[in-house]
Amino acid sequence: MINVTKFCRRVMVVAAAFVIAGCSSFPGGGEQLSAAPSTAAGAADAAPDYLIGPLDQLEIFVWRAPELSTNVTVRPDGRISTPLVEDMVASSKTPSQLAGDLERSLRQYVKNPEVTVIVSNFSSTFDQQVRVLGEAQQPTALPYQAGMTVLDVMVTVGGLTQFAAGNRAVLIRGKGEDRQSYRLRLDDLLRKGKIAANVPVLPGDVILIPESVF
Repeated sequence: MINVTKFCRRVMVVAAAFVIAGCSSFPGGGEQLSAAPSTAAGAADAAPDYLIGPLDQLEIFVWRAPELSTNVTVRPDGRISTPLVEDMVASSKTPSQLAGDLERSLRQYVKNPEVTVIVSNFSSTFDQQVRVLGEAQQPTALPYQAGMTVLDVMVTVGGLTQFAAGNRAVLIRGKGEDRQSYRLRLDDLLRKGKIAANVPVLPGDVILIPESVF
């Protein structure tokens, strides 16, 4: 009898190979993989913050002014409306930038307002996401956050399945001729606690986790 769960996971990995068109770096593709990019190389420091997009859901907190705190969805035109701020552009701003703009608008009503903006649900383009495909517990796309690492991503997706070949996982970065592939050591990181195997991720990265061959 066919193991439906394993069959579905195989289908997901095969589909991922087609989604990442032009990439022959998936294990078995014949291309030599580079070592994973190191944090010491400065990749994490150079990574951009997440940019808010249309249909993202935002939690806006105004310190000591709960009546001004609210949850909003960015409209298709990229704008939001909050108490006392009827119309403000949110799209293409980082949460910190939007918080600063809201603070400036609220100063005419509130003394020294302090605003925090959190993206609670996102609907961004692929270049603002980190995608995990294959043998993760919950393969999904995540909104990129500044300083995010492979460990952060794997904790969010629930870790590896029992069928995963974690040390044959691949991180794919870039597009077209600039595309590069790096070997990840997820077994070492998650099952053996080797923190040296943790590396930074960037917006648009794709992590492919193959199934073990018994």
